[in-house]
Amino acid sequence: MRKYAVGLMSGTSLDGVDAALVSIEGSGIDTKVNLIEFCSLDISTEMRDKILRASHPDTSDVALITSLNMELGDLFSSAVSEVLKKSNFTDNLDFVASHGQTIYHMPKGVNGYVPSTLQIGDPSRIAYDHNTQVVFNFRAMDIVAGGDGAPLVPFSEFILYRSVTKTRLLQNIGGIGNVTIVPKNALISDISAFDTGPGNMMMNAAVSYYYSEEYDKDGLYASNGALIQSLFDELCTIPYLMEKPPKSTGRELFGEDFVKTICDQYMNADDVIYTLTKFTAYTIAKSYRDFVFDHLEVDEIVLGGGGAYNPSLVEMIQSYLPEYTVLVQEDLGFSSDAKEAIAFAILGNETLSGCPSNVPGATGAFENVVLGQIQPRPRIK
Repeated sequence: MRKYAVGLMSGTSLDGVDAALVSIEGSGIDTKVNLIEFCSLDISTEMRDKILRASHPDTSDVALITSLNMELGDLFSSAVSEVLKKSNFTDNLDFVASHGQTIYHMPKGVNGYVPSTLQIGDPSRIAYDHNTQVVFNFRAMDIVAGGDGAPLVPFSEFILYRSVTKTRLLQNIGGIGNVTIVPKNALISDISAFDTGPGNMMMNAAVSYYYSEEYDKDGLYASNGALIQSLFDELCTIPYLMEKPPKSTGRELFGEDFVKTICDQYMNADDVIYTLTKFTAYTIAKSYRDFVFDHLEVDEIVLGGGGAYNPSLVEMIQSYLPEYTVLVQEDLGFSSDAKEAIAFAILGNETLSGCPSNVPGATGAFENVVLGQIQPRPRIK
């Protein structure tokens, strides 16, 4: 039976709330999904600042997180309204699947804290405004099952990008970079994935520091810069890059505080942005050479997420991987922008179908589990 759903994604880059309206049928490997409409609702400077304060142990407090949880619920509901309005949608909305906004991600547990993760943005407002059920809090069950709670997109990539004849690396470049490895003619048990390191996060933080802008549009600042070799060499020694998968990372390692300590040392903005862009490209290529190419023959590398629209970054990735074909989502007929929002619509559909949707080869979980929690429809139709 065909369902209509909205997938919501608000990532670590904090550049907007992505909403994808889809039609979806079936479940598991038989899932068929069609993108009807997509939009991205801007996150205001004030909201972005609140999220950053709530995400840092030195500036966060319980009142801020509690209030922000409801404020983000309002914002996510507005994103649903926007995509429905843009599409002139008049049918019944069967469900919304919301990733939420990550405040802190601690999959291994440190300093006496247990493995945990927190995504906020209360689903009650979404359910109330649109009188539909909402699937949310996808990561926690995978952590309970021994995984990192990330990355979760690989299940959707198995559904959408599996090929009988080609082995594909699907590289998402959001705030953090992550790769999903889909061998040709793969089963779900053949899929693996891990976070390669920073995506847009470090570049965006430097652009914000120097230019008070959200990101390096068209890679212009990077294209005017030159490499700061000493900085690049230092970044390349970060221990995370040497850790074996499965692994995940986030703002805690590659976030604004770390980038500020870098920017405080250098006057030439474009050189720093160039160096951080090149570092992101390097971490992606290094991850492949260290953990993928030695045991798998790869046919295509497909870039997605906001970073796929940065020509400077794409060119650097290709230069690090001259012997491989590097594509973007659009080359396969998909949208780089909508990719993760569609993914969570697919994950929400699996939850409502009672089907597991984590990929233990990606997260390190002990077993396949059904992800997420369900906020029921608040009113009888």
